[in-house]
Amino acid sequence: MKRSGLLLLVLVIVAGGCGGAANSAGKANQGERFIMYPIGKVVKEAGKTLIVLDKKYEAGLLGLEKHSYVTVVYWFDKNDSPQRRAILQVHPRGDKNNPLTGVFATHSPVRPNLIAITKCDIISVEENVIEIKDIDAFDGSPVLDLKGDFFRFYKAPNQQ
Repeated sequence: MKRSGLLLLVLVIVAGGCGGAANSAGKANQGERFIMYPIGKVVKEAGKTLIVLDKKYEAGLLGLEKHSYVTVVYWFDKNDSPQRRAILQVHPRGDKNNPLTGVFATHSPVRPNLIAITKCDIISVEENVIEIKDIDAFDGSPVLDLKGDFFRFYKAPNQQ
């Protein structure tokens, strides 16, 4: 399996006057920035779908192999343009027979912030690579975060 270097992508989120981040007084911070760095990328090759993390994040996968699924947070980088970010209503699934609907009521890949979230069945976890059943991301999409199945955390009957 060939693995190329990770795409360097820095996402800068600026909090504006209507929403976004707030300071301790509850007021929006004009111009406040949040920088996110991808932890890996989606790789689709040889009929497999993989999440390949940067090796420095491998330790963060400890225990994930016990989970049946992982929620992958990634960036719709192939849809990024000022025109596409301005689209606020779509026909769900691109089907004109579906009623025009606001993007916040859909899973549309066009939206003001191109953050995507998909729950994926885990096939295997080896080193810094998670093989998943499938994902609605393009090959090379930057992965921002992973969330395991939180139901896996419980006390065993003999623990207090």
